[in-house]
Amino acid sequence: MYDVVILTDSRYENPKNKNWYINQVLEEDQLLIDEIKKTGLSVCKKDWNSKEFNWSNSRIAIFRSTWDYFDRFDEFFLWKEKIKNKLFFVNSSKLIDWNIDKIYLKDLKLKGINIPKSIFIKKNKLTTVKELFEKTNFKIAVLKPNISGAARHTYKIKKIEASSYEDIFKKLIITENMIFQEFIHDIEKNGEISLVLIAGKYTHAVRKKARKGDFRVQDDHGGTVEKYNALKEEVLFAEHCITLCPEKPVYARVDIIYDNKGRICLNELELIEPELWFRNFPKAAMLLAQEIKRLDTIY
Repeated sequence: MYDVVILTDSRYENPKNKNWYINQVLEEDQLLIDEIKKTGLSVCKKDWNSKEFNWSNSRIAIFRSTWDYFDRFDEFFLWKEKIKNKLFFVNSSKLIDWNIDKIYLKDLKLKGINIPKSIFIKKNKLTTVKELFEKTNFKIAVLKPNISGAARHTYKIKKIEASSYEDIFKKLIITENMIFQEFIHDIEKNGEISLVLIAGKYTHAVRKKARKGDFRVQDDHGGTVEKYNALKEEVLFAEHCITLCPEKPVYARVDIIYDNKGRICLNELELIEPELWFRNFPKAAMLLAQEIKRLDTIY
């Protein structure tokens, strides 16, 4: 019996071989585990796809490093539906369903949130990269799947290069919904700012910057991460985004950039399993643990 289960994937549950990246994941999870224990709750860490674990013997499951789900989406979704009534999800199944597909960006745009200029392309749509450029008049675009992570199948494309990406786009659009976005130039210069919120309130932020010659800011693609003191208007923007979710998330990461007109712009809203950089601000792990303790008294 455990009060809380930290959800991970098989690579991070009990790895025998470690590197800097795995050690980083383990550190993040351990900071949260230690803080949850301090609240008096029992806690363990399990692969979401574990066949031996009895999910009915726990009350709360926190999605943390389940970073294989976007390569096994159908399997992950079936698992989630099977156990969602056996224990309380953090964040909830409702939020996962809404946030897992980047069509949520369109929803937030309709509610007044600034996002990059985008076309959302449904699976099996008969179009081409060339036609998308002609329709939007973008000079440079980013093409990526609606359901993705770690920059999977994310491509920066110049208009004059459209023909070089027709084959990959043709293969992807058969099985996946896609997004075609205007490329935001500031991301190469100033990177992406990630603001972390616990129970809807801002705790801390980092700035992620791509390595030279790249636009992907993730550290597993060579990007760097540094502490960042968010501006008041950035915090207000992030907190406003959270108020527009279908329900209030227990934790959230709001990734912002400055668009080609210099305005704050929502790049991604991460509610499922975002890295939260507890190692930069351990108090956030404590605040999340306290929120989990509060939820435990309710559920």
